[in-house]
Amino acid sequence: MLLEYKKYLIRSFCVNIVKISLVFSIIIIIMNLLEEISFLKNFENTIYLSIKLTLLNLPSVLFEILPFIFLISTIFFFIEISNYNEIETLKSYGVTNLDILGILSAISFFLGVLIIIFFYSISSNLKFIYLETKNLYSKDNKYLSIVTSNGLWIRDIVDNQLSFINADKIIGDKLINVTITQYDENFDLKKVISSEEAIIVNKTWELKRLVINSNGNSKKREKLKFKTNYDKDLILSIFENFSSLSLIEISKLKKKYDLLGYNTDKINAYNHKIFSYPIYLTLMTIIGIVLMSNNKKEKSKWIKIFIGVIISVVIYYINYFFNVIIETLNVPYIISIWGPLMVLGMIVTLSLLRLNEK
Repeated sequence: MLLEYKKYLIRSFCVNIVKISLVFSIIIIIMNLLEEISFLKNFENTIYLSIKLTLLNLPSVLFEILPFIFLISTIFFFIEISNYNEIETLKSYGVTNLDILGILSAISFFLGVLIIIFFYSISSNLKFIYLETKNLYSKDNKYLSIVTSNGLWIRDIVDNQLSFINADKIIGDKLINVTITQYDENFDLKKVISSEEAIIVNKTWELKRLVINSNGNSKKREKLKFKTNYDKDLILSIFENFSSLSLIEISKLKKKYDLLGYNTDKINAYNHKIFSYPIYLTLMTIIGIVLMSNNKKEKSKWIKIFIGVIISVVIYYINYFFNVIIETLNVPYIISIWGPLMVLGMIVTLSLLRLNEK
């Protein structure tokens, strides 16, 4: 059985996580609610829809900022037990800073695993509903894209002309083996265009080596300009909002990317991000412990809170820096996820060398 002091530390730490999460949830709700009201201002039931969208999006946003919530929660946990001189009491019974670190690190890692298994699944499902609901009120819902076992499918409307576009795969700036079926505004078939490839750098595609079938007549052409709402960047961003997909759906998506011949580095990187999440939470907790272990004077507690916020901002920009490197240089995607964690790990290791001396 756990010793009583371990139970107390775990309970107090978890209560602080809940409290700080509630505070951040209120802030997120207020900020997101204003954004959704602005987005839906021209529709009926604006307030109801805004509240609905805000609550649907809340878990996903919380998942993104939970590492920082763990850091701030650790700081408040130490402030709380310091106010009653409980640290000195624990030390009088032989409990060291490393003992406290071990307990809080273990519970942080355990909570991280539970968050991935349960909370992430819930947040991704709600995020999917959020995006689907918001799309109903978007000005851009006139076109839609999906990937199936039969390749890429695009539904597009340009100048009141409906087009269904199918392609086998994407290679560089090209769609391979493209079939475009066009209908007029009355949904009557106008023509079918079959092309060996389409250059999709911008929203005016260049079809090459194509056959046009219209009213039973076939005509070959070497090139043809085709106007659409899609370019390469838009097509490749179709499924890049991975936060709306569960781990099982992400695995299925990877298979679909393979069918299109599209690079799966971003999916692999996102998988690494999810599975490294417990380690991320643990490191943030340890940083909070190291920071507060130097807090010997009660009057400096608000300074520690301020420093904790600054550390959160610095860590955010470390992550941003690594992401920029991946996008601009030919660097393995895995560095974008594990690079920041390695930096944090080295900082934590150096700090731990002196922790038990405090």
